[in-house]
Amino acid sequence: MSRIEATNDFVVKFANVNGSGSASANELFARAILRMGVPVSPRNIFPSNIQGLPTWYEVRVCEAGWLGRRGGVDLMVAMNPQTWAQDVAEIQPGGYLFYDSTRPMSADAFRPDIHVIGMPATAICNATYDVPRERTLFKNILVLGALSELMGIEAAVIEGLFAEQYKGKERLLDSNVRALHAGREFARDHLSAQPFGLQVQRADAVGDKIFLEGNAATALGCIYGGATVCAWYPITPSSSVAEAFEKYAAKFRTDPATGEKRVAIVQAEDEIASIGIITGAGWNGARAFTCTSGPGVSLMTEFLGLAYFAEIPFVVVDVQRGGPSTGMPTRTQQADLLASAYASHGDTQHVLLLPEDPRECFEFAADALDLAERLQTPVFLMSDLDIGMNQRLCAPLAWDDARRYDRGKVMTAEQLDAGTPFARYRDVDGDGIPWRTLPGTHASKGAYFTRGTTRNEQAVYSERGDDYVRNVERLRAKFATAALIVPQPLVRAAAQKTRLGVLYFGSTAPAMDEALAALSGAGIHIDAMRLRAYPFAPVVAEFIAAHDAVFVVEQNRDAQMRRLLVNELEVAPARLIKVLHFDGTPITARFITDAITRHVHALATAPRSAA
Repeated sequence: MSRIEATNDFVVKFANVNGSGSASANELFARAILRMGVPVSPRNIFPSNIQGLPTWYEVRVCEAGWLGRRGGVDLMVAMNPQTWAQDVAEIQPGGYLFYDSTRPMSADAFRPDIHVIGMPATAICNATYDVPRERTLFKNILVLGALSELMGIEAAVIEGLFAEQYKGKERLLDSNVRALHAGREFARDHLSAQPFGLQVQRADAVGDKIFLEGNAATALGCIYGGATVCAWYPITPSSSVAEAFEKYAAKFRTDPATGEKRVAIVQAEDEIASIGIITGAGWNGARAFTCTSGPGVSLMTEFLGLAYFAEIPFVVVDVQRGGPSTGMPTRTQQADLLASAYASHGDTQHVLLLPEDPRECFEFAADALDLAERLQTPVFLMSDLDIGMNQRLCAPLAWDDARRYDRGKVMTAEQLDAGTPFARYRDVDGDGIPWRTLPGTHASKGAYFTRGTTRNEQAVYSERGDDYVRNVERLRAKFATAALIVPQPLVRAAAQKTRLGVLYFGSTAPAMDEALAALSGAGIHIDAMRLRAYPFAPVVAEFIAAHDAVFVVEQNRDAQMRRLLVNELEVAPARLIKVLHFDGTPITARFITDAITRHVHALATAPRSAA
């Protein structure tokens, strides 16, 4: 039987029960490999409950640096009898199954084309520990020890991680170290006779990259961007944005002399209240944001309409998930694009920023606060569960203490005293953005009463058709201005001239990077553009026009990005070919490669030189 042999390039998946304490041990596995200089990309796949249901943790180990999901599993650590059949089915032929062999399994439970490694982990822990909770927790460390021995992961590296985790808790440190070495000793004594083909060797492929979650990076970006008001209602998978913001605010938004907090963080009674709070804060001149997911956006739409027409700045962090309510809250998708772009009643269009990783979550969160004030409008930061709740390697965050906030067109008391004309909703220079004043700016000048209904340029209530038309046309002009100042798309030219293109965005990027390399290696050359914002910059239409066929890769059922492109750019739909992934798991490089290859062959469109 063939055996997968790979060094620093494989996929391991842990199948556990939620609430069993496996998460900590699984993360130690990933971090230990990272500390040995080998890039990893771990992903939690967990249920929407507290404990008892299946949970998985998938680790991509790749010295070449690919960070997207590859597809397929080389080693399955199957510790959950409930999901045994589906877990075993995922293993690549020639791959490995590691399982708890305390209870005998029938021969038909195993596949003939995989290599099976059994360790009686439960029996060992029952004989070693008296406390039931310790038996459960240390079983995970015992398994970690055995795997580290089999795969060449250095014990000293894991011990160093223990020392950091249990600093000042020596009893816990010692017990974890003992369990680790017990697992290693078992592997040496009982498992080493069977060759194990997946190995970790020290490398220097991580460089200066950092390892963090997108939600934490978003929260820190809001701090960096000057946010002083956060109002939120708990919802998976966005809650940790607010929790991290509170943690960072304690450090960066507290007066060191008095201990006074310089931030307002409000857990509201629902999503409607949370966006109402930030609407008021934005009108008063504070930089404010809320964090939510698709169901929250649905509830926020009326306030979004008010803020759009009254031109009140704030930021909505939408950590997208798969589908509504129970069943899919802990699955990832890119399925809120249309709901967010056109949220609310009437003719509304909202700015969307589309980060690819935690670094861009940090940068775009700060940028979103600037854009919201410069454009005087709500701005959405469109993250998703895959970015937000998983740790990802990325370039270091760039913090500039000299950064200055872009407050946009805010008229001062000095300008008003000097006789500068003020009309709240008048476009004075053609960019669609009027001047505003903040409450309390002047005792007698610059005040106005705003509302979401129709008014004239002086903010006076009006039901005249020409006032309404003038206002909404100006808002459209402002949206055109936004297309020029949002993060611009990034283009990657193929190695050869080609009439094929691909558009992609957000968390699809890591898998897309690898897929492009694989397609090129197979002779399919494609120019690529990563979209980073909506409204679309003019170069997006130019990119589409320069190619005969353009694939649009996205993680939703309804091709929502493709619909936006067709609607906004009036592109012929036939030119945009859908590549859709929407089962709730992050898209894989293999899925993209296979889908595009099939399309190219079906179209009989071999890449050819441009005329």
